[in-house]
Amino acid sequence: QVQAVESGGGLVQAGESLRLSCAAFGIIASINDANWYRQAPGKEREWVVGINSLGSTKYVDSVKGRFTISRDNAKNTVYLQMNSLKPEDTGVYYCNVVIRTVTGGTAGPYWGQGTQVTVSS
Repeated sequence: QVQAVESGGGLVQAGESLRLSCAAFGIIASINDANWYRQAPGKEREWVVGINSLGSTKYVDSVKGRFTISRDNAKNTVYLQMNSLKPEDTGVYYCNVVIRTVTGGTAGPYWGQGTQVTVSS
């Protein structure tokens, strides 16, 4: 059984920073691809950022220059560094991961349970 577990959310003031983590647990070889999504109150879940197995990244325009996704392959963990946070960044942040299995295939995506980020003005 594979699980993705987010952590690192919290309450901050506008302009401050947070770092979210998404760790993959289970019998896996590595994280292949990973994405962060967020869902603001009353809104649909939106994709925010992604990283693939080669380390290539993509960002939604609203977070470019402020958010950075990275990965630690040894820890099967993906990070989201969020700087210069704005009230409109408030929401529940979810990660999803596609993993590489020990037999060389891929599986997923697996979704985490979400972590709340609240940015006050």
